[in-house]
Amino acid sequence: MNPGAQHPDAQPLRSDVERNRGRILATARTVFGRDGLGASMASVARETGVGIATVFRHFPTKEALVAAVFSDRMDAYADAVATALDDPDPWHGFTGYIEAACAMQAADNGFADVLTMTFPTAKAMEKRRSEAYEGMVQLIGRAKATGRLRDDFDPSDLVLLHMANLGVVNACGDAAPDAWRRVVALMIQSFEAPVRGPLPASPEHDALYKAMLRASPAGVTAQEPEQNS
Repeated sequence: MNPGAQHPDAQPLRSDVERNRGRILATARTVFGRDGLGASMASVARETGVGIATVFRHFPTKEALVAAVFSDRMDAYADAVATALDDPDPWHGFTGYIEAACAMQAADNGFADVLTMTFPTAKAMEKRRSEAYEGMVQLIGRAKATGRLRDDFDPSDLVLLHMANLGVVNACGDAAPDAWRRVVALMIQSFEAPVRGPLPASPEHDALYKAMLRASPAGVTAQEPEQNS
């Protein structure tokens, strides 16, 4: 028996598998970017031109597919925080970060969802999110130290801002694609000191995490078709 007899066939098989994975990712990026994360795995399979079982072989859960599609977007998001921290003017860095992050949401419906959700099993993506969060806490502290950012601003306010921005982006769509810019400008002005009055209490961390978890694809996977359907 020739040990190398199967080798000529093995490489094309690996290439086909890799090509299918690339096609699925490219299609998922388009589908999620257009329809948001409410789009189903079945719709990704249909637009890719493969069976649903093929999609599940590469990505056992929707969360795994979302993490693969948006890993570069989350890197860009974390980089935006790092860029803001490098700004010698903490207030300018803070506002510049907000504008950059909200622009990312407006440009991609899928990533707009990602910033308002959490993905417990997507360890790499959540690690990047945690790194960005730690950077944001530093950014907020520096902006407060300048006296420009109101003292009662809380990191959870940025999560609420992304949720509000997502609502505006989804509601306005192509009819008023730049409406989010005005909302973000209004929010930034409300963050600036001196304040005009006290704010209600910010939501508890656990409550906000629960809201993000409830909105994530993990809450939708039970509605996905079976792999063999």
